[in-house]
Amino acid sequence: MLFTELDLPEEIVRAVTEMGFTEATEIQSKAIPVMLEGRDLVGKSNTGTGKTAAFGIPAITNIDKSIKGVQVLVLCPTRELAMQACDEIRKFSAYMPWVRPCAVYGGAAMDRQIGELKRGANIVVGTPGRVMDHIGRKTLRLDDLRTIILDEADEMLNMGFREDIETILQYVPEERQTVLFSATMPPPIMAITKQYQTDPVVIKVESKARTVDSIEQKYFEVPMGRKTDALRMLLIAYEPRLSMVFCNTKKMVDELTDALVSKGFKASGLHGDMKQQSRTQVLNAFKSGAINVLIATDVAARGIDVDDVDAVFNYDLPQDNEYYIHRIGRTGRAGKSGAAYTIISGRKQFYELRDISKFIKTDIARADLPTRDEIVKRKTERINEKIVSGCESGKYEKYRSEVERLMNENGLSAEDIAAALLGMKTSGEIKNIPDIAFSAPRDTAPKGRGGKGKTVKLEISAGRSSRLAPNFVLGALVDATGMPGKSFGKIDIFDRFTTVEVPEADKEHILDSMAGTKINGQKITVKPYEGRAERFEDDRHSHRQGGYRKGGNSRGKGGNFRGKSGGRNNPGARPRS
Repeated sequence: MLFTELDLPEEIVRAVTEMGFTEATEIQSKAIPVMLEGRDLVGKSNTGTGKTAAFGIPAITNIDKSIKGVQVLVLCPTRELAMQACDEIRKFSAYMPWVRPCAVYGGAAMDRQIGELKRGANIVVGTPGRVMDHIGRKTLRLDDLRTIILDEADEMLNMGFREDIETILQYVPEERQTVLFSATMPPPIMAITKQYQTDPVVIKVESKARTVDSIEQKYFEVPMGRKTDALRMLLIAYEPRLSMVFCNTKKMVDELTDALVSKGFKASGLHGDMKQQSRTQVLNAFKSGAINVLIATDVAARGIDVDDVDAVFNYDLPQDNEYYIHRIGRTGRAGKSGAAYTIISGRKQFYELRDISKFIKTDIARADLPTRDEIVKRKTERINEKIVSGCESGKYEKYRSEVERLMNENGLSAEDIAAALLGMKTSGEIKNIPDIAFSAPRDTAPKGRGGKGKTVKLEISAGRSSRLAPNFVLGALVDATGMPGKSFGKIDIFDRFTTVEVPEADKEHILDSMAGTKINGQKITVKPYEGRAERFEDDRHSHRQGGYRKGGNSRGKGGNFRGKSGGRNNPGARPRS
């Protein structure tokens, strides 16, 4: 279904068209009409199917200009998702100045968020912890709320945010639209649906994503800051006749293009800031082979129809899983084979790539970058093959007399001349190979809770006396490391510190990622646990990730916020989430 067929305001149609979208995804075409009617909705859809547009577009459309307060609240499990969703909503409402979205999340300056809320935000996108913080400070009032949206609801429950969500819902008017999106529908999700929704429309969209069998998919893990060198090595090693490189930003397209051109590659960039004439010139040069490396953003690449692309390189991971399908679909066309290579750095990108692999239901194989010596050997073999082929065909017969003259005049042997020519040719072919050594990719497969890998304990320098709760800790770990909540094990909270079980293979990554992190507004340190807590065994509040013991540090009935009894207490500081 086209966006023009969804009965949307022309301002939104214009915005999504300029973003490069014309056809709605399945979840969008089914969810948007339901939300426009004001009905409650349960959407079962995987990440990467376009959920943000599915709820963001109708939420924007339903904004009442005459109401000054917050009309839409979107809850997300992590600050990254909150920022991304808010940014998308801003793009959808680019031509609707009365729509004022605002993102609130932990780890960012509270004053700035308060300022945005005071200036009249009518759509708030935030993490549960920070939303509760603003409610407690009375900087966020929900009296005018018309729609509440729970995005990635299953992940929020996995991270221990159920009580937070239920508490927030106590502040929302009874007459409202409640929308819930989740990749799975476990019993806790269904319980929330039953309790807080009225006759919801249930939409289930299963991923139909399949990649072309003829496309070879690999990923390469490289150190931070070495992606450009890795790309150069791959371009030299594989020698694709035509290749496309995808970046997420215009700035990155320009920087990468300059870096490759400076090293002698026939490369050119393509992005939305370019004039149509320049775009046309670049595309024509690419199709003709005048340039053989096209570096582009996803939006700029829409509409490019070239059947002879040998390889696609993901320099940046796509911001939407479906974009991955679109990207690699540029190669392997017309019955030909193709290759898709993804370059990643760091644990966070590994987990993002793993999610893409699950989404496309295809394994993306890990591979080692070729070494300089391997590339030189491969180049030499290819040159040798060309020499043999040329000799057998008689192609170079006309040069025989010149070789004989060199031999006679300079006292050289045929072997001397052949070796010199081969060396000259080879050196020209390999001059652009980066002179660096990449270590082999480490085993990045997650081995957290539920897996067979070893676990160790880390100690966090804050505990019950700092009003810490397990979901605070888990939220901070997920935010900082990019690892899923299920990777972490048992969380034990003591008076002055906390311990958490983590995969041994991820220990150093977690320690590095958590450096300088704040939890519940307090700067903390994280170090290996040395076992000092055993003598405080009786004083411990012990929790498993994702759940609370009755009587623990919870925030439901009788907690820091108004429970179902309707009473209010001072919330105090809230978690970083």
